[in-house]
Amino acid sequence: MPDTPLATADTGLRIADSAARRIAHLVKEEKTEGLMLRVTVSGGGCSGFQYGFGLDTDSGEDDVVFETAGARVVVDRMSLDLLAGAELIYVDDLMGSYFKLDNPNAASTCGCGSSFSI
Repeated sequence: MPDTPLATADTGLRIADSAARRIAHLVKEEKTEGLMLRVTVSGGGCSGFQYGFGLDTDSGEDDVVFETAGARVVVDRMSLDLLAGAELIYVDDLMGSYFKLDNPNAASTCGCGSSFSI
């Protein structure tokens, strides 16, 4: 794995305790060394941009890694531009269990919260 910068909330993304606990749980279940949650933003969805979440062991020179309480989240710099100041949260309620981004850059979001516009 290349030297990927380790970032803090000051540089873009905060990881809520709920998200850190869930990431740690997923990593423990997978039993894979160096596993991180990758967060992406891509064009699409009903509002213009959509969030993506997946587990990954690789990071490149275009990635920034955030760490809270041992949980690591990797974001590419292009996605990070759209996530500046956002907070990653894990929600577990009657509607289901999922990662959610509280993104101050989003002018509007769709009903399910998985896509947004700027």
